[in-house]
Amino acid sequence: MKNLWNSFIVAFSMYSKIPMPRADWTRENMKYSMCFFPWVGLVIGALEFGWFHLAVWLGFGTIFRTAVLVLIPVLVTGGIHLDGLLDTADAMSSWREKERRLEILKDSHAGAFAVIIGLCYFVICFGAASEVTRETLPVLCLAFGISRTFSALSVENFPNANPKGTAAVFGNNSLKNIVNVTMAVYLLLFLAAGVLLNPFLGILLMTAAAFVFVYYYHMALKYFGGITGDLAGFFVSLCELVMLLTIIIGNRIAGMIG
Repeated sequence: MKNLWNSFIVAFSMYSKIPMPRADWTRENMKYSMCFFPWVGLVIGALEFGWFHLAVWLGFGTIFRTAVLVLIPVLVTGGIHLDGLLDTADAMSSWREKERRLEILKDSHAGAFAVIIGLCYFVICFGAASEVTRETLPVLCLAFGISRTFSALSVENFPNANPKGTAAVFGNNSLKNIVNVTMAVYLLLFLAAGVLLNPFLGILLMTAAAFVFVYYYHMALKYFGGITGDLAGFFVSLCELVMLLTIIIGNRIAGMIG
């Protein structure tokens, strides 16, 4: 039980800004940590759900309500995944060789392409989030857990471009088989929950995440020779945006057909 608790602390300390007790990053304390990574997404989803209904109850306008919806994941995580998105944008936009792309990923400075992609990301997120309704909200709240479940699978199973990076550290210190089985159970539970909430949107949500996961695998291997912590953050950010857009567009099309 102590190892489970410490793994929980390590996961939330790394992937969120939620205050946690101190736990050393030893192999024993990290071996179950990826099992708790999706729980950060559950917290974000719960906060999104609560804020939406609170904002409606208080009579706030769409703009303010949407702004907070977009910012909740950033505030909870401290922007750790967005940092990966921006670093990846710089690396991919350089059109340099693989080694140089990996160097750019590790560069703490933000280039012009990172700023451009960051602005575009928030604009499209804001626009899409403004279309969230009471009907689509419960399904969309699952997206934050789904993205992190797939990300955990990548950390456990994809080749590492940087053997000493964060992704490698978490992957090498965890119990791979237990994490993989746990993630498979999570995905089944998320799919079941989505289908119970809305069969069409639930299947659409999981399908969108799976497509991004496949793209992430091929992109990481082709351009970087494997994954890194930054690329994992890129995946989480992109996956959540694609799921949001897919549900919003899918719901609109279903409404037109129905």
